[in-house]
Amino acid sequence: MLFTLLAFAIALGVLITFHEYGHYWVARRCGVHVERFSVGFGKVLLRRRDRHGTEWALSAIPLGGYVKFLDDLDAETGAGRRRAFNQQPLRNRAAIVAAGPLANLLLAVLLYAWLGMMGSQQPAAVIGEPPPGTPAAHAGFEAGDRFLSIDGKAVASWNDARWQLMDAFTGGGRVDVAIETAEGLARSRQLHLKPTAVEPDAADPMSEAGLMLMTPRPLVRELVAGGAGQAAGLRPGDIFLSVGSVNEPSAAQVVAEVQKSAGQPLPVSVQRDDAVIGMNITPQLEQDAQGRDVGRIGVMLGADLAMVTVKYGPVESLWRGVERTADTVVLSFKMMGRMIFGDVSLRNVSGPVTIADYAGQTARIGLTAYISFMALISVSIGVLNLLPIPMLDGGHLLYYALEALRGRPLPESWLLTGQRVGLALLAALMSLAFFNDLTRIFS
Repeated sequence: MLFTLLAFAIALGVLITFHEYGHYWVARRCGVHVERFSVGFGKVLLRRRDRHGTEWALSAIPLGGYVKFLDDLDAETGAGRRRAFNQQPLRNRAAIVAAGPLANLLLAVLLYAWLGMMGSQQPAAVIGEPPPGTPAAHAGFEAGDRFLSIDGKAVASWNDARWQLMDAFTGGGRVDVAIETAEGLARSRQLHLKPTAVEPDAADPMSEAGLMLMTPRPLVRELVAGGAGQAAGLRPGDIFLSVGSVNEPSAAQVVAEVQKSAGQPLPVSVQRDDAVIGMNITPQLEQDAQGRDVGRIGVMLGADLAMVTVKYGPVESLWRGVERTADTVVLSFKMMGRMIFGDVSLRNVSGPVTIADYAGQTARIGLTAYISFMALISVSIGVLNLLPIPMLDGGHLLYYALEALRGRPLPESWLLTGQRVGLALLAALMSLAFFNDLTRIFS
């Protein structure tokens, strides 16, 4: 729990700080005096004042933050009033407000670019045999097909293929896929997908479409000294092709065949480099944790899963970061629209409890997963704040757009009404998010 809370606090603190610093940086360039820069709420842990007169504060609970600008009512002199936010030209006010969400989008670009330059090992985009009747089977996909591109966009890995198909699963329609067959031939396939109502506990849409990752073959990772496997001639790296009467077995089938063959010769064939080797292994009789007699051959199994290294140079990583961020923004707005029309369940709205859980999970997986999580949440914060809801940055931008059309600021009564409406909408959204969080916990 402590690790999860720490991972959540670090992620949210970084993202909110970047958001508020976007406001601060543009405000300083526009000549606006910033009175306070605050991250979090609750007990103030750190506080200092810089040479420009801005108070910087870090509070205990990193669930929010704000930048307070000088207002002309607080300014004591004419020169001070010129540095007040509400005395700035419309273009300056709009730029300052928009800078927060845009800073989050910029952070996402940088994080995705960092991931590209770091490089990562990911499963190759090779599919297994599609079940009969699935869209993949109708399109002619076969076991061993490797994705090359989807709708003209190159596919680097299985994760990449999943991401590029996400929009098609919710919207439906035709998807043009370029593949390389198991024999090395280039072919094209056309997937015809029906719109899928996205539910948090629904089946994986990739599996529903018949696009499943190629099942990895079991291989010998380690051998127990003096075990039956070592005595029969198994070596680390050998891949099981058959065991007993089972051809192309899974790891579970290898274990089951060995366990039921205690003291009896078990025919096995393995692939070693480019050669196929047959042998008989006699599993040793042992007892499992429940005291039952089972066979053991002293082998630790691994997975022969095709992996690829996804890594790019600095320039390409930056460009791919821009593309991934833009695609995520577009997909986020599409999902919101589909949520409004009922094509996507409202149960997909997540609150701080779920986000904290994901922060802890990704941090445990490793740095790559954690950075990817932070990039996705940074985009989400940017998109959320751009929504035209009063009290959010997008609401202020809406006010400025109306001011530009009217040629004068909106009446104070309009602003007060907008604040009430915005507060009600945000309260409803937060209530829904917390309800979904609690539902996930107790269901």
